[in-house]
Amino acid sequence: MMLICGPEHDEVPADVMARLQADTGEWVKEMDGRGVRLLGDRLHPVATATTVRVRDGETLLSDGPFAETKEQILGFDLIECADLEEALEVASRHPVAGVWTIEVRPVWEE
Repeated sequence: MMLICGPEHDEVPADVMARLQADTGEWVKEMDGRGVRLLGDRLHPVATATTVRVRDGETLLSDGPFAETKEQILGFDLIECADLEEALEVASRHPVAGVWTIEVRPVWEE
């Protein structure tokens, strides 16, 4: 799983966001063509998040994220690669990796 991390969209200049969106579209085409990208999408801003916790049998809901951080998870891509080396190569080609952060984590296999 690739977690796409960076600042909220309203904190990014419009020209930078437009370039990243266009470049990301090209990346999606390339990775779909290679057959490594299984699923992916953007996420709504962190202000739309609801955090859910259950403590002592009581469900606690709060607006927003659990942690206050400058970088947020902006989106995700589920990829299927032969090994970690290929997954890191795929992540390094994502346009966001050139300006913010891509976190790569393996998915638990049953």
